[in-house]
Amino acid sequence: MTSIIIDRRYCGPPNSGNGGYVCGRLARHIPGGAEVTLRAPPPLEKQLDVMATDDGSWELRDGATVVATGRPASLELARLEKASFEEACAAELRTPVKPHEHLLPTCFVCGPARAQGDGLRIFAGPLLRQSRNASAVLAATWTPDPTLTAEDGLVAPEFLWSALDCPTGYASSHDGESGSFDRTPILLGRMSARIETRPRPGERCVITAWEAGRDGRKRVAEAAAYGEAGTLLAVARATWIAVDRQVQLGRA
Repeated sequence: MTSIIIDRRYCGPPNSGNGGYVCGRLARHIPGGAEVTLRAPPPLEKQLDVMATDDGSWELRDGATVVATGRPASLELARLEKASFEEACAAELRTPVKPHEHLLPTCFVCGPARAQGDGLRIFAGPLLRQSRNASAVLAATWTPDPTLTAEDGLVAPEFLWSALDCPTGYASSHDGESGSFDRTPILLGRMSARIETRPRPGERCVITAWEAGRDGRKRVAEAAAYGEAGTLLAVARATWIAVDRQVQLGRA
């Protein structure tokens, strides 16, 4: 059994870990593609146990509380959306979540209050063009900071999971027909990802995301990350759950 600590830098809501980052930390123990389900808000600055189970899955535990479960999973997306770096830069200017309206301004991935080099500052916005099936596609740029480097000199895998997280949340709340943004608070419930290759620190990357369906309070979105040469880095599918605002802020 090993343990991890979610540093406060990697928060989503102010008092719990960013969902994509936490999923990525647990997925490090799972070779190939993985699916991680968040069961409880991941606490910050606290030793959490990583445990293998008899059925081949993994658990992240805070004492007796199961924070997350993970298992191997094959992830194949029916579609992939791509954008140039210039298109993604323009899309960011159309991000539907303005800084003064952001519910989680200190989120590690999409928080506008995070300084450059501290948070990822990924602000996905809609592309002017639509996808092949006429749904909206969101895009953002991402240039990984050197502090995200793993021992092999490439960006650590949990940061690719992080970068794919919030753009799927934006996509699942964006109304492509009206161009408006649903303000209903949502939290990541489950995330699957498959990493093909990892970028270098300083590499100009592009993230694309699009909605893939809704079922009651559940919203599903997918995403892809591309490197500077247009190489596919990773793909993801995320299930988001509509919640009360106090739950999103970690106060319930």
